[in-house]
Amino acid sequence: MTTSNLLFDIALTHLYGRARQTIISILGVALGVGFFIAMAAMMVGFQRFFTQKIIDVSPHIVMEDEYRERPRQPVSWFFGHEGTVISLQGVKPKEEIRGIKNAEKIVDVLRQTPGMNISPTLEGQIFYRYGSTDVSSTLKGIEPKSEKKITKIEEDIVSGNLDDLLTHSYGVILGSGLADDLNAEVGDTLTGISVAGIIKKMKVVGIFHTGITELDKSVSYSLLKDVQVLQNRSNVVNSIRFSLADPNKAEEIAKQIEEKYKYKTVSWQEANEGILSVFVIQDTVRYATTGAILLVACFGIFNIISTVINEKARDIAILKSMGFTESDIQKIFVFQGILIGVVGMVIGWWLGYMLSIAMGSIRIKMEAIITTEHLYIVYDIMHYVYGGIACMVAATVAAWLPARKAALMRPVDIIRGAAG
Repeated sequence: MTTSNLLFDIALTHLYGRARQTIISILGVALGVGFFIAMAAMMVGFQRFFTQKIIDVSPHIVMEDEYRERPRQPVSWFFGHEGTVISLQGVKPKEEIRGIKNAEKIVDVLRQTPGMNISPTLEGQIFYRYGSTDVSSTLKGIEPKSEKKITKIEEDIVSGNLDDLLTHSYGVILGSGLADDLNAEVGDTLTGISVAGIIKKMKVVGIFHTGITELDKSVSYSLLKDVQVLQNRSNVVNSIRFSLADPNKAEEIAKQIEEKYKYKTVSWQEANEGILSVFVIQDTVRYATTGAILLVACFGIFNIISTVINEKARDIAILKSMGFTESDIQKIFVFQGILIGVVGMVIGWWLGYMLSIAMGSIRIKMEAIITTEHLYIVYDIMHYVYGGIACMVAATVAAWLPARKAALMRPVDIIRGAAG
């Protein structure tokens, strides 16, 4: 028998001698690993689903008809010195005309960019009246051919067809939540009242459902030229929307577009930074909670090994007298921590997988940020790897601390202490 095998047998014998404490320590480690895997499967699953949904239903970049910094007023060029007080009377402020200037030229130039699709849009508020129900909505004027390349709205239409906007004058496609609020269906005729005071009869030619509650309850689509008439803004667009072959480059490209054309240009990451920052907080809570559970499990490992060392002090002295080195003694107790860690890790993997399956099978109707009837679970091998690494590092450190103390014990001191 080799020395390593002998040390391993001694370590195993010590653990068998305190089976109850060993089992509790193993269960503590398994709980930490299993909880980490299950929480990661649920939280990361939701995060990936939500992010992908945002990428699918929203443009990756939006150029708006406004500026991040307000243009400097002419009077400030002459009287803008610090401490200057100016009084103006009888001056009528110039009315600001909204809309993206030279929009067609911008679209034509940017359409030459590889991997980029573009759709000019006019957005505005509208009131729909159907029967005795009035509901406000954001009406987006689109070109169906371009829109198909920007979002996956065509795939989200549950009734009707996107191309029907081309064949019906003042046709409109409603979000499913908006349609429910109006109690309207495909084929119904609504009264549309724009903020410009223009009233038109609008036929419902489609209903879409993205699963994102805010969009489904507040957004509707109509043909661009029809919305321009409703808003009394002929040949005007107030946003240009982009989709990219690689959505992850949206921030970089949006910055370049804004620097070139000066209009405020927002990437999907910036538009949803509030929600994305919540994901960071979720991850922090997940790691902190799992770390706390593993820390408690580590105390259990530390406690059982420290107890074994105190009880086996005479055995340690005998082993050293027989020629075992400090390193050998340390290995015995480190092996114990590793054994607890390995068994706890394997059980934790199984527990995490079973919990993930159980959570994925739970049916819950939720209408918050996203409308869903179940939890989104992702099975990622890296969750098991990260959980296993954290487990083994924690178990090894928890065992090494008392093992180091045992290795430094001197046989003479142990024997004298026992004799005293």
